[in-house]
Amino acid sequence: MELTTSYRSIWKVSIPIIVGSAAQNVVAMTDSVFLYYRSEDDFAAIGFVAAFYIIVAAVGFGFSRGGQIMIARYVGMNKPAEVGRSFYSTVYFELALAVAVFLFMTYGAYWLFASLVDSDVIFYKSLEYLETRKWGVFASYLGVACIALYTGIARPVFIVVDTVILAITNIFLDEALIFGRYGFPEMGIAGAGLASTIAEYVALAVFVAYMIGDRKNRIYLRGKLPRYDPALIREIVGLSVPIVTMSVVGLGSYFFFTGLVENFGPRALAVNNIIRIAYLILSIPAWGFCTGVNTLASYFVGRDERRKVKVVLWRTVALCLGVTLLMGLPIILFPRQVLYPLLGDERVYLIQAAYPVFWVLLGILVTFSFASIFFNGLIGAGQTKKALIYQTTCAVVYMALIFVVVRSGWGNLTVAWSMEIVYWVLMFGLSFRYFRRPRWRAA
Repeated sequence: MELTTSYRSIWKVSIPIIVGSAAQNVVAMTDSVFLYYRSEDDFAAIGFVAAFYIIVAAVGFGFSRGGQIMIARYVGMNKPAEVGRSFYSTVYFELALAVAVFLFMTYGAYWLFASLVDSDVIFYKSLEYLETRKWGVFASYLGVACIALYTGIARPVFIVVDTVILAITNIFLDEALIFGRYGFPEMGIAGAGLASTIAEYVALAVFVAYMIGDRKNRIYLRGKLPRYDPALIREIVGLSVPIVTMSVVGLGSYFFFTGLVENFGPRALAVNNIIRIAYLILSIPAWGFCTGVNTLASYFVGRDERRKVKVVLWRTVALCLGVTLLMGLPIILFPRQVLYPLLGDERVYLIQAAYPVFWVLLGILVTFSFASIFFNGLIGAGQTKKALIYQTTCAVVYMALIFVVVRSGWGNLTVAWSMEIVYWVLMFGLSFRYFRRPRWRAA
């Protein structure tokens, strides 16, 4: 594999990842859309509990990013045997982690939700969803390990196919299990959780079947399974812990935000979920480019070509901003017309109530495109501890601002969402400052 700093090379790595990295966003959005048609209570509840489950998924994905960075670095160093060892070590750790997270969701989620939610309806519906959704954590965590391999070796095309299979399966099962169609039982919000869980197992089975038949990856995955390698796992975990902590801090701050929004009332939580659906759709390109930057930055660091990293960052920002605005402007300028085919007129008053926040969303997307790329370039370059410091600093400022806005008499949902612009501006400033150092300057 030979990568360059060209736009074509960035597209080659990033575009399949953009689709593949949308997996959890697609699942969360599909569940939300179907529950939107069922009842406002179900729709409000999924907005809360899905934010929690995305954190669960992000923990597994974050640890897989450490494996991805190691894999990409060994590819740059032309050490295929080490690529395979890194992949299997990632699989072993993800499986152990899935057991731990499953136990937390089984025995700890009740107390966590009780401390955050005031509404009994939202509380019990969230637990009902999680009861069936928690079983999917094993498929999710093993799936991201497979994605880490194909992303790290810059062959992410099949990730697109697998994500499409995941989405189609989830859509069919959501309709079947939420509303009791095609001979399936009507399970409501619990059906949404079960549908997503089954869809993840189907997607994992397809991915594993593809890997077994893929001759090109046999240079990395030779012979029998290697033994558990504590030293390599510690190295991967050392890279991953700051990434996971960053994910938990970042998504946890949004979960904190969602919990506080309930103080504006259940209706505000439902409106917030409308905005979240739009944000999930529009942030897909940026997260895909971020993962691509992880691979590219790690690859050039492995080849001792650090000066090329900053070139890749600016070019990726240009692509990310262009694609994001191309997708985002129609939704932001004409939200009712664009979202109507997706959400219909069942609760059109929720879309109307969200209008003011869509303009704030435009500012978020612009600052997000710059900040997320530079920040993930920092991670790909192996500076995960520094990135953790930056993320934590920004999250603390963000949560403090959110708390003031929600608890004050003048605060509202629009002002609360605008605090995310402050978050991303601060994140970009810190990350950009790091890459101004001489060793990152292009020749």
